[in-house]
Amino acid sequence: MTLERLVGGAVAGFALLAVLAAPWAAGRGAGAGAAAAVMELIEPPVLAAAVDGGKLPPVRERVPETPAVADMSGEGRSIGAHGGTLNILMGRAKDIRMMTVYGYARLVGYDPNLKFVSDILESFEVEGGKVFTFTLRKGHKWSDGAPFTVEDFRYYFEDVVNNKDLSPFGPPPALLVDGEAPRFEILDQRRVRYSWSKSNPAFLPAIAGARPLFLYRPAHYLKQFHARYVDKAALDRKVEAAAKRNWAGLHHRMDRQYRFDNVDLPSLQPWVNTTKPPSDRFVFRRNPYYHRVDPEGRQLPYIDEVIVTIASTSLIPAKTGFGESDLQARYIRFDHYTFLKKGAEERGFNVYLWDRAVGSRVALFPNLNAADPVWRAVLRDVRVRRALSLAINRKAINQILYFGLGRPSADTVLPASPLFRPEYRNAWANYDIEQANALLDAAGLDQRNGDGIRLLPDGRPLQIIVDTAGESTEESDVLELIKKYWKKAGVDLFTKPSQREVFRNRVYAGAAVMSVWTGLENAMATAEMTPAELAPTTQTQLQWPKWGEHYETSQSAGQAPDMGIVQELLDLNRAWRDSDSPEARAEIWHQMLAIRADQVFSIGTVNGVPQPVVATKALKNVPEKGIYNWDPGAYFGIYKPDSFWFTEARRQAAR
Repeated sequence: MTLERLVGGAVAGFALLAVLAAPWAAGRGAGAGAAAAVMELIEPPVLAAAVDGGKLPPVRERVPETPAVADMSGEGRSIGAHGGTLNILMGRAKDIRMMTVYGYARLVGYDPNLKFVSDILESFEVEGGKVFTFTLRKGHKWSDGAPFTVEDFRYYFEDVVNNKDLSPFGPPPALLVDGEAPRFEILDQRRVRYSWSKSNPAFLPAIAGARPLFLYRPAHYLKQFHARYVDKAALDRKVEAAAKRNWAGLHHRMDRQYRFDNVDLPSLQPWVNTTKPPSDRFVFRRNPYYHRVDPEGRQLPYIDEVIVTIASTSLIPAKTGFGESDLQARYIRFDHYTFLKKGAEERGFNVYLWDRAVGSRVALFPNLNAADPVWRAVLRDVRVRRALSLAINRKAINQILYFGLGRPSADTVLPASPLFRPEYRNAWANYDIEQANALLDAAGLDQRNGDGIRLLPDGRPLQIIVDTAGESTEESDVLELIKKYWKKAGVDLFTKPSQREVFRNRVYAGAAVMSVWTGLENAMATAEMTPAELAPTTQTQLQWPKWGEHYETSQSAGQAPDMGIVQELLDLNRAWRDSDSPEARAEIWHQMLAIRADQVFSIGTVNGVPQPVVATKALKNVPEKGIYNWDPGAYFGIYKPDSFWFTEARRQAAR
């Protein structure tokens, strides 16, 4: 099959997202599985010895009375069998947090069509987008066998999020509506309720996210680290032994559900970490109390064990090509496709091409919060940002690096989004070096040195240092081409690679004047999805980290926006949250997209480039076509890796 045919098939996958139910309009959501209470359950063979020896109760006593029943319908999906070990590669030990992303056990989650369905919850009810009632599954247990109850929700709300030592900035943004925290109620032994005076359409997306809002904590475990429940002298000894400054620091260290770095922390995910960091090999074993089963009663996950091996990011494509990973997309790029495809038959794996839902495969982010006052003023001048965008030859980048299979575009929503308009894609995105030079002259950058490089107002050359995480040669290749085009506008470009954490901290501190990353995360949005990504709402937004931090911390840290057009985006984001009308929400989205396009707060290059996904042929239920996206999607998460299974030959080999 030709590369063109493969890519064409992948692009067709965008049709999956043509329809999206409103996040809270339906009123009630119940997961499959009401009939599971009476079905005969099947014990995973790997746990049989522990059950026979009395170390574990039988499966009927481990899963909820009404477990969630996995949906095995759909092309290419089938009921599987227990057993086997899945090998995957990650570039850093911190990346074991991807097991929370891939595992994708959520109170309420997205299905492959991005509709909300109950998962950990037995059901949920929503009244007018203001009142959310959650019903827990009777008999649900944490991975250590302790009951998962409403007390775990109370502990989080009262003892974590409303404790000044643990949450000095108060509740997270998804729990606030115009500064109003929810009213939290325990209705009975299985139901909790969150309510606001205004609608909160961001609530369910936050719960269903790739990095979810955890509304619960394993209270039975964490109370031993909380000042409210432990004698001060005893707690002080624990703090000293852990080399932490105070009890709050100790609690934070033990309570990182997303990071998966505390092997003693009970979990609700399908696999739990059994390896203490630091290590270059982490073993995740099946959660014996996991709440999902297949339609025939087999407790999920099918796969017994996941081994995460840490390797250099530059070596992961080669290692994958030599068969060292059973399922790999992270650190794999489109330019690896040909190499991987050549080895696929010999090594026994498939190479699928999934769609990417980002606004730009590689995007530049001028830091409007740069610490250097001269650079800050220059980058806040919209004429400069527009000029830098016009000076990029996107068509050449697409041809040279992506074989013409991508789409030259500004950083905006994709054609598959109902919010797409051609003017957003084309805004300041056509290669026009003459207009770029004219804009830079008009911005007062009309003086040049002997090398033809423009001068900043203080006489320094206009040399833009682009900070990178140093993980992608693709970024380096794109930046090298941009450097050539920018030179024609009298702008020089240099790159500064560093480790990801250092990279982010430099951006947050304002030390970086420009950075590179992928573009708009959810470029296939609908009007019912939050437009928060278009406004400064989190520190991780590289173009305005201090303004995002200000919003994220309820104005307790960072800096308040001092650009009127940016404040307008925040006001529109608030108006979207307050609106009950689908038409009004769509109009707000368009206003925000138009501002983003015209102001060029991020500089896109090319989008629509497929994502290679490598899966061993022995691994079943991995979709041939899919959407590889962070949020919504959780990469593999919405396709439920707990339902992936190995062929008999592979299971026999593992045994």
